[in-house]
Amino acid sequence: MFFLVLPGAAQAAFGYKDVVDRAEKLAASPYHEAQKIPDWLKDLGYESYQNIRFDPDQSLWRKSRTKFQVMLVPAGLFYTHPVKLNVIDSSGVAPIGFDKALFTFSDPDLEKRIPADLGYAGFKLTFPFSGKDSANQFLVFAGASYLRGVGSKNAFGISARGIAVDTGLTSGEEFPSFTEFWLVRPSPDADTMTVYALLDGPSLAGAYQIVVHPGETTQLDVKATLFPRKKIQLTGVAPLTSMFLYGENTPRFQGHWRPEVHDSDGLLIHDDASGEWLWRPLIDPQSLQADYFQVQRLQGFGLLQRDNAFADYQDLGAHYERRPSAWVEPGGDWGKGSVVLIQLPTPDETNDNIVAFWTPGDKLKPGKAYQFDYGLKFGDASLVSPPLGQTVNTFVGAGDIVGGGKIKDTYRLIVDLQGGALDKLGPTAKVTAQVSGVEGTQVVEQFVEYNPQLKAWRLSILAKPAGDRPLMLRGFLQHEDQAVSETWTYRLPVDNNIRGGAS
Repeated sequence: MFFLVLPGAAQAAFGYKDVVDRAEKLAASPYHEAQKIPDWLKDLGYESYQNIRFDPDQSLWRKSRTKFQVMLVPAGLFYTHPVKLNVIDSSGVAPIGFDKALFTFSDPDLEKRIPADLGYAGFKLTFPFSGKDSANQFLVFAGASYLRGVGSKNAFGISARGIAVDTGLTSGEEFPSFTEFWLVRPSPDADTMTVYALLDGPSLAGAYQIVVHPGETTQLDVKATLFPRKKIQLTGVAPLTSMFLYGENTPRFQGHWRPEVHDSDGLLIHDDASGEWLWRPLIDPQSLQADYFQVQRLQGFGLLQRDNAFADYQDLGAHYERRPSAWVEPGGDWGKGSVVLIQLPTPDETNDNIVAFWTPGDKLKPGKAYQFDYGLKFGDASLVSPPLGQTVNTFVGAGDIVGGGKIKDTYRLIVDLQGGALDKLGPTAKVTAQVSGVEGTQVVEQFVEYNPQLKAWRLSILAKPAGDRPLMLRGFLQHEDQAVSETWTYRLPVDNNIRGGAS
C-alpha cells in the first residue's frame, strides 16, 4: 500500500493565515494535553523501537517522481504524542491516515500489538542529493517541536526547535509540541517545499510557515506567530540544541580514547548595532551554567562545529567532523534582547546538553500576537563567514606547571585565530591583543605571536579568578588600533575539572 489519504477530506485553499487563526483560537481556550500513546509503547527499548521501520518504497509522492518525498515516523519510545499530518495539493487539504502496512517489523509479536490507530510521531523529508534516483534524508520533524536538518555533506547532529519555554530555569522547562502539520505538495521539478505547523503548550500556541531549501547548506525560511496564554518568564526564540562532552578546551574523560566528542564546539553571535562578532567555546560543566549575551540588534547567532577534520575525533562511527553547524538570521529587527546559552552537565554523548536561543528584552504577555521571521541554516561552519579572524583553537590548563606558568591558582589559556582580516597580515605584522577580565578575574599576562604551523596568530593569556568566582575573560586581536578578529570570550566555572582531570 502506498499511503492512506482519508476520503472526502479535500478542503478549500489553505495557507498560513489559516494556521494563525487556529493558533489564536487555541490560545484563547484552556490548554489540553495531547493524547498519549499506550504506556507499553513508551517503555519500548531503543532497539525494539528501531525495529519498527518505515518502508521507503511507500514514501509519500514516490510514484510521482517529485524531488521531495516523505517518510513517516512511528509513535513510540520518547515520541509519546501522535501528530496530525495533512497534504495540501490541487484538490485541497486531506489528512494522512495511519497505516501499519507502511512499516516493516522484525518482531511479529510487536507487529500484532501495534494499534491500528496508533498515529505518526512526525515525518522525514528526502531530496536527491546523491543522484536523481536517490532519496537522501535531510530534515526530520519528530518529538515536541524538535526538527533536525543537514546540508548535503553532513551527518545528523544538532537540532532546532519551534520554541523554548523556561529552559534552564529552576522552575522547570516546558516543552510545547507541534500537534499538526500541513505538507504542501511540490511540483515534480521544484527545489523548495512549504510546511505549515501548529504548536500548542501550556503557556502558548503558535503558527509556523517553513519554506525548505535543501542543498549543501540547507535553509529554512521560518515565519512564526505566537499567542501566549500567560506571561512567560523566559521565551526562547529559534532555539538550537546540541551536545558537547569534551574538546580541546577541556580534559578528556577518563577512559576515553577519542581526542574530542561533540556536535558543536562554540556559540557565535553577531550584534549588528555594535558590529561585534563574539565567540564562546562550549564546555560540559559540573553544574548548570546560564549565560546571557545582551544584543541591541541581533544580526545572527548559531552553534557551530568549527573542528571539522577527521583527526579532531578519529571516530569512524560517529563522524563528528561531519556534524552540521546551525545559524539563525532574523528576518527583521527583533529589538533589544539577549542570546542565552544554557550548558548542562552530561556523563556521556547520548544526551543533548547545550541550548542556545534569543529572548526578547520584554517578556511575552497574553492577549498579544508576536511574530518572528528568521532564516535557519544547516551546513558546515562556512555557512557564516565573519570578515574578521576566527577562533580555531582554545586550550586551557593550569598556570602553575611547566608550560603553563609559575603562579599558583592561575590558568593558562591559548587561543589560535586565523582567517578574515588576519590573513591579510604578514607574519611580522604588529598584532596586539585587548584582553580584559570580568567578575574580578585578573589578567596576569598576555601576548600575541605568529603561529607558523597553522598560519594563525596565537594569543597566550595567564589569568587568575577572584576567590570563589568563575574565571571570566574576553579579548580580541587588533592591528593599528583596528579590530582584526572576533571577540573571544570564556567562562570557566569554579567547579571545573581542569586541574584534577576529567571525572
